[in-house]
Amino acid sequence: MSNPPVWHGTTILSVRKDGKVVVAGDGQVSMGDTVIKNSARKVRQLAGGTVIGGFAGATADAFTLFERLEAKLEQYPNQLLRACVELAKDWRTDRYLRKLEAMMIVADKETTLVLTGTGDVLEPEHGVTGIGSGGNYALSAARALVDMDMNAEDIARKAMGIAADICVYTNTSLTVETLDADG
Repeated sequence: MSNPPVWHGTTILSVRKDGKVVVAGDGQVSMGDTVIKNSARKVRQLAGGTVIGGFAGATADAFTLFERLEAKLEQYPNQLLRACVELAKDWRTDRYLRKLEAMMIVADKETTLVLTGTGDVLEPEHGVTGIGSGGNYALSAARALVDMDMNAEDIARKAMGIAADICVYTNTSLTVETLDADG
């Protein structure tokens, strides 16, 4: 079993709690050991604000995947899982898409999913997931905080701060998007 790729230069975290789902991403863009930009937006709304997503990986590749996912969401409205499975099929079989180096977290009011270039469409447990070079740090911190008396956004911000303290490819310039979720 091969390990999924870890993309250096970003951390994306999703937290689902108490009727809210949050996707947060840091703003650092690195080239090797040099910080190129501190305020990139790696999290955005999709499908007219009914879906939020964040990416880790090559920026142009991620935008291509966001565009493809938007098209799938238009084809399968209000069916995030189906749209993601269809995108994953294309990603695995299309010669052009197969070369894209990115991972995504996407969420709607009911579901959070991780999409990878290996064709995986994964639904995380515990309402928390993270990707990117600092993803496991943010995920661990959020899992530790999720049972505390904190809301989803506060957990995401705190966990991202912890990841930024540990991962040199992650900073504290955050983009945070929130949706009301089914409770």
